[in-house]
Amino acid sequence: MTVFEATTGQGETPPADSVAPRDSTADAPTSVTRLNATIRDFIARWNTVWVEGEITSWNVRAGNVFARLKDTRSDAQISIRVWSSVRARIPSDIGVGDHVVAAVKADYFVKAGDFSFAVSAMKHVGLGDQLERLEKLRVQLRQEGLFDPSRKKRLPFLPHVIGLITGERSDAEKDVHRNAELRWPQVRFRTEYAAVQGDRCVPDTLAALARLDADPEVDVIIIARGGGDPQTLLGFSDERLVRAVAAASTPVVSAIGHENDHPLLDDVADLRASTPTDAAKRVVPDVGEQRALIAQLRSRATSRLTQRLTHDIAQLEQLRSRPVLRSPAPIIDARAQETWLLLGRGRDAVNRQLDDAGRRTGELRASLRALSPAATLARGYAIAHLDGGVILRDATDAPAGSSLTITLDRGSLAARSEGEIPEGD
Repeated sequence: MTVFEATTGQGETPPADSVAPRDSTADAPTSVTRLNATIRDFIARWNTVWVEGEITSWNVRAGNVFARLKDTRSDAQISIRVWSSVRARIPSDIGVGDHVVAAVKADYFVKAGDFSFAVSAMKHVGLGDQLERLEKLRVQLRQEGLFDPSRKKRLPFLPHVIGLITGERSDAEKDVHRNAELRWPQVRFRTEYAAVQGDRCVPDTLAALARLDADPEVDVIIIARGGGDPQTLLGFSDERLVRAVAAASTPVVSAIGHENDHPLLDDVADLRASTPTDAAKRVVPDVGEQRALIAQLRSRATSRLTQRLTHDIAQLEQLRSRPVLRSPAPIIDARAQETWLLLGRGRDAVNRQLDDAGRRTGELRASLRALSPAATLARGYAIAHLDGGVILRDATDAPAGSSLTITLDRGSLAARSEGEIPEGD
């Protein structure tokens, strides 16, 4: 621990080195040296910790190593220093892209105000441990349903534009382009380059996937890499990438090209291709095969149409060869005689019904005539009406002096009542 001592006269500002940072004020500030020393003394009390990450830079200067260690699941990084004495004890093949575990202790350089971690031990993370964690993640994602066949999207028969995510100037890019264009020469690509291993693999692939998925012209996306050892393929099992592929609205094809220890991308993709070449063959149809299929379908349609026409013509000839169609006069004559016979029967039936109706009408007319007032008057009866046209039915209704109208069969008479005639007179 650094100790600062100074003496001052009464009323004088103390030297900056003598002011502790926590006691500093605008009038009595601490010095940069004192501040850095305080930070170093505080950090020196931290214990050594074991940290896991991926080496993103590894620079050797004068036997010492100055490097960066990145979190495997995010962009967080730290600076590390490996002194030559420690470097002699760690594996000599450690370098950029390696997944390691290191024992580190925080260190702060007072002169430069530089914070880093001093490495006292470092080793590769065993591939077995990484694969074990990968399998646990695979089980978790499967339980969440991300690998269910029911959620996988169907690929278009002939994509308008194919999105391709791969390494720049890689063999995978050439294989996909060459084989797709051999199958369908007019195929169109929209290529996004990304690191296919190392610390940039996941962020580059995520960004490329987002751009292609947002492009309305892209109908399918291929993520391609030309194989590699399981260690270099770990980026394609990153949980962030797996979930992004599951959430994409555009169908995604995985073409990593590694049969054993396949990455999680293969499980979540809508289609897994064994190689970039296989992906090209499965994403676009073969123009030669399609032409042959069209010719075959045309031939089948022509054959079936010819068969149908031949069958219908044969049936028509068979119908035309029947005697009834060859000489229809006898049938027509027979039907004419039958028609005339039925017509005569119908005419007789109508006449009978008309005669019956005429007789019935005469009977009804006679009945109506017998019941009508005119028929009653014709038999010598008369109808007496009071003034106003009221029919007289009771003698008491026509007292003496009442004017009456007498209606006869022919004509009417005016009369005057002389009163009721008693019965018996």
